[in-house]
Amino acid sequence: MSEGRFLHTMLRVGNLDRSIAFYTQLLGMTELRRRDVPDGKYTLVFLGYGDGNASGAGEIELTYNYGVEKYEMGTAFGHLAVGVPDVAAACEKVRAAGGKVTREAGPVKFGTTIIAFVEDPDGYKIELIQR
Repeated sequence: MSEGRFLHTMLRVGNLDRSIAFYTQLLGMTELRRRDVPDGKYTLVFLGYGDGNASGAGEIELTYNYGVEKYEMGTAFGHLAVGVPDVAAACEKVRAAGGKVTREAGPVKFGTTIIAFVEDPDGYKIELIQR
């Protein structure tokens, strides 16, 4: 098998504009590309840092299925992880925009790395890791 490369993680979202605003305005990602497929009744939006896959950073694919506003979260998915320079400041930015902080900034249990957890508008958990 040849060497693989991580490309993206797909998340189904209930409101595309709201989710794009969260990831771009609060987490600093950029919309890299978009594909609307009216015949399939869905829209794909790829977000990432820098130039996404071209820099090896990977991407998030937001999938909006026309007319579906909410999904069952399930119990298998854990979280996304995003490195940020200041976890406490990132939490305040999310909170100030009406977002949900589910674990305040502080050291990881039994360690020293500073982390926090926030939720995106659809309830997906995102671990913020100070880098």
